[in-house]
Amino acid sequence: MERLTSPICTKVHKMDITEKEFAQLVNYIKTNYGINIKEEKRALLIGRLNNTLLQAGYNNFTEFYNDLVSKKLNQATLIDKITTNHTFFMREKEHFIYYKDYVLPFLEKTVINKDLRIWCAACSTGEESYTLAILMDEYFGSSKRLWDCKVLATDISERVLNEAKLGIYPNVRLETIPPIWRMNYFQHLDENNSVIKDDIKKEVLYRKFNLMEKNFPFKKKFHVIFCRNVMIYFDNETKIKLIKKFYDFMEEGGYLFIGHSESIARNESDFKYIMPAVYRKI
Repeated sequence: MERLTSPICTKVHKMDITEKEFAQLVNYIKTNYGINIKEEKRALLIGRLNNTLLQAGYNNFTEFYNDLVSKKLNQATLIDKITTNHTFFMREKEHFIYYKDYVLPFLEKTVINKDLRIWCAACSTGEESYTLAILMDEYFGSSKRLWDCKVLATDISERVLNEAKLGIYPNVRLETIPPIWRMNYFQHLDENNSVIKDDIKKEVLYRKFNLMEKNFPFKKKFHVIFCRNVMIYFDNETKIKLIKKFYDFMEEGGYLFIGHSESIARNESDFKYIMPAVYRKI
């Protein structure tokens, strides 16, 4: 770190981690959050946690780990360091086109009670969940008032959930969406930022949720689940268990969307392959 008053550089202390400490931390992260950190990610993990431990006054990773296990440490301290929240509007655009052109027409015809249950299971900063809400607003138009089509959006990180609830985005991040969306669904905040209009914001319910929960608390099954670019961080056993939960908590005929870098083998699930990264419960 360079001091403004002097050309002399102060070297930031790098905290070492023993094999036992690394194994304990990796096991804790996998058990509690499903994320499988491999040996080649050791340097990345230490780098992300290094300053946090030093600033908190820890002498080593064992002290940090002990506070995690004893719940003395806020779990968000670790979660925000180990999770990656890279997302943007209309990411993997083909999914949203399919959702609007095929999934919503199917649900409109088959959901008799007009109670649509859509779950964005790793919503990050809200781009995906707001996109789903906008697509439903566009599709149903004036008849939307007859439908309950709120989106449940969950994430393990309180930090990104708070950002999502605000719905404020730099204008440069809105360049991937249609101009008509920018006009109809966003409000100019200042020269650099825009905010989601309240009519759409109220259609998304943000909740903190860990996909590794043993028992899902939902009372009703979902018609659509988006869980994209999350399972790439899980080992195969964890992925299969999560997919089974998705299957069990999905209505017949419902759709599961995962990331394009993810896949579900035929022998791993009863989901039927529809198109790249889109599966269905039939």
